[in-house]
Amino acid sequence: MNERENFHAETETRRTLPPRPFSPGETGRQGMLIRYLGAVATATARHARAEEQGRPAAGAASPPMAATSPARQAPPPDTPATTVRDVMDVPAVSLRDGMPFRDIARLLARERIGAAPVVDAQDHVVGVVSESDLLAKVAFEASGHRPGPIGRLRERRLHGRSQGETAADLMTSPAITVLPGASVAEAAWLAALSRLKRLPVTDQDGRLVGVVRRNALLNALIRDDAAIREEVEARIEACCPPADRKAVEVAVHDGAVQLTGRMPAATTARLVAEVESITDVVEVKNLLTTD
Repeated sequence: MNERENFHAETETRRTLPPRPFSPGETGRQGMLIRYLGAVATATARHARAEEQGRPAAGAASPPMAATSPARQAPPPDTPATTVRDVMDVPAVSLRDGMPFRDIARLLARERIGAAPVVDAQDHVVGVVSESDLLAKVAFEASGHRPGPIGRLRERRLHGRSQGETAADLMTSPAITVLPGASVAEAAWLAALSRLKRLPVTDQDGRLVGVVRRNALLNALIRDDAAIREEVEARIEACCPPADRKAVEVAVHDGAVQLTGRMPAATTARLVAEVESITDVVEVKNLLTTD
């Protein structure tokens, strides 16, 4: 059997294999992912609408600062109350720009973090050093690998940084940062866009004031079932006549809302639409009977 026939045989074998069953908790993780993506999509849509209306969105970059990120401006008044300030870690672990390579590796290991912002003498964030930057240096030193004359640009950049000995030499710059007043949704949009697990938080002058973790943003965006139920009940009170409210029962499990009871058809349609519009709701099970 030649190489091509062998490849096709392997492909057919994979197609005939039964799908692997979900591991314990997989359904819950997928539900959380859907809810997270929904929240990020809502923030992105808000950002796009703001740009179309000709005003800076909560994620718009400041014109004078080319190195700033899409969440550098303070959010407009109509954004959610939860901000980066509410969920960021203070104080933030940081590296001085002159810190030696081995000290950086020890600090990241001791703090159990994969990256840390680099600051100058005035605490301005000038870059970020990650485990990947350190790994590139060690790998080049251990293997002796050198990029070829037509090597990829990224490979040549990594090789250039691998020659450095301090945080300033090894860091990725400019750093992507957010303001403490930016909304959690906009910061999550930025973290998803840039694929970063930790975002440095700076004041208006670029000085480090904290760090916000991606999982903290996720937890802030995804409310628990009790909080979702409270909002559903508030929607029922807002859109249903008093006589109909008592006839509706609400149950929430992993973001899925179940409505049971009796209600007029017109009110049912309006209520279901209201509940479906709630960002954290994954599914609405309408078990309401109509009069």
